[in-house]
Amino acid sequence: MVAQYQKQPEPTWFTVVRLLRWDRPTGRLILMVPALWAVFLAAEGTPPLPLVGVIVLGSITTSAAGCVINDLWDRNIDPQVERTRDRPLASRALSIKTGIVVAVIALACAAVLAFYLNPISFFLCVAAVPVIVGYPLAKRVFPVPQLVMAIAWGFTVVISWSAISCESETFTFLPEGCLGTATGLLWGATVLWALGFDTVYAMSDREDDRRIGVNSSALFFGNYAADAVGVFFAGTAGLLVALGLVMDLQLGFWIAWAIAVVGWSWQYVQLRFTSEIPKSRYGGIFRQNVGLGFILLAGMIAGSIWG
Repeated sequence: MVAQYQKQPEPTWFTVVRLLRWDRPTGRLILMVPALWAVFLAAEGTPPLPLVGVIVLGSITTSAAGCVINDLWDRNIDPQVERTRDRPLASRALSIKTGIVVAVIALACAAVLAFYLNPISFFLCVAAVPVIVGYPLAKRVFPVPQLVMAIAWGFTVVISWSAISCESETFTFLPEGCLGTATGLLWGATVLWALGFDTVYAMSDREDDRRIGVNSSALFFGNYAADAVGVFFAGTAGLLVALGLVMDLQLGFWIAWAIAVVGWSWQYVQLRFTSEIPKSRYGGIFRQNVGLGFILLAGMIAGSIWG
């Protein structure tokens, strides 16, 4: 007689881990990447290690808080989407009260870390909060909600860069020399990069989003979504060229840039010229951008340190 085994219920602690998305590190790493780009470039390749640690932990906690806030807003939408129906709040594995408590704790941890930064960086952290909280609402009222998400990504650049370059002990709004042309170029590259990879991510949900009636860049660009992604990645590459020239980055950066361009070009070819793309491919392209981001980080460090 074959023994019958019942599936063991998931431990609550692991359900909370899933709510924070710590079981899926890709989304945490892809937020961390531009923050690390900024701190290493601003410090010419050698930032203080404690600051790097604060930025890494801050990226993890902020991303976790953003995920929980997103799931709280979307708890009645996510059950209607194939990719998200098993999330803890969507499946009612956790209560709304638990979700709010977890979000508050994650934001509190991020706030504690932000106190390590200078006053200007701390102010920028505070300014990012409404964008993080409001992003999930954007899909209900704004045709390209991924742009709001990309702007949230851009905050990681100015927060991290200012942590190095804005050394004032008191708050003075953007003192001279605090943030410059290079910061703006990296911010623009980050926003376009995020628009690109998040549009790819949204492409897997097009049918569900259309049926539910929520917006996404994949729906907004329609049949030209792949071309839009190509333009976003091309814009990212172009702004990184300008950044490399402005900062006089050396060979290591240009090698990493070339690898990233090849990667983005191949991703565009897959999206544009493949007739039927399995949904898993979109997630794969999203994950590939984490790798490309870290390759660029290595190139930025090498291009800053070694001539």
